Amino acid sequence: MNLLEVNHISKVYTSGNNEIQALKDINFSVDKGEFVAIMGESGSGKSTLLNILAALDRPTGGEVHISGHNLQNISDDELSNFRRENLGFIFQEFNLLDTFNIKDNILLPLVLSGWKSSDMENRLSFLIERLGIKKLIDKNPYELSGGQKQRAAVARALINQPQLILADEPTGALDSHTSDNLLKLFSEINQEGQTIMMVTHSTKAASQAKRVLFIRDGYIFHELNKGESSNEEMYEKISKTLTFLASGADKNVQ
Repeated sequence: MNLLEVNHISKVYTSGNNEIQALKDINFSVDKGEFVAIMGESGSGKSTLLNILAALDRPTGGEVHISGHNLQNISDDELSNFRRENLGFIFQEFNLLDTFNIKDNILLPLVLSGWKSSDMENRLSFLIERLGIKKLIDKNPYELSGGQKQRAAVARALINQPQLILADEPTGALDSHTSDNLLKLFSEINQEGQTIMMVTHSTKAASQAKRVLFIRDGYIFHELNKGESSNEEMYEKISKTLTFLASGADKNVQ
């Protein structure tokens, strides 16, 4: 069974008498352990799609299945628990709470799920050692650099051992060196079996993924599989596809 199945998803927003079709018949699946990037120009629908996958928005039509659960059959009251137990989120702006120290930020999902303190400490100890932030956990987010904040955000996303990590422009607020470190970390946790879906504008970030889906005008226009290609070769393939997309041509890229 696929970890994620997206079947005929559409999304229409209504503004007054106008209807805006953000997504049009989106179909794809993601296997456990895949690393998939989603790319497209601003307004193409990629953020809308990510919000639907995150159960933060409901589609107008179609279904999303995560680990066999149809998100459309989960009530609004139950969605928060489902997200907390199955999904991890990494955002461009980190979304850390400045009134909490780093330790409390990371542990928040487990606190909300009612974990015992001893179990939380065991999980935390492994992650902060793994991510190199052990010396930072008593600091507040405003005391950290961008890269340190993003590592804390990754720890928070991983603390509940999610089925799926959803990352929204995770390198967007980072300098090139820090971005490289984060992408290396993504590759490592993916190699360890973590499934990742990442929305990005960055060709370099997307070249780390095993598969890239390109969205244009609300539908999946093209797909690239990395296969045995190197990151550099994947970079060139992505660049070519983005140039083709920007040209506005209707024929699929070769």
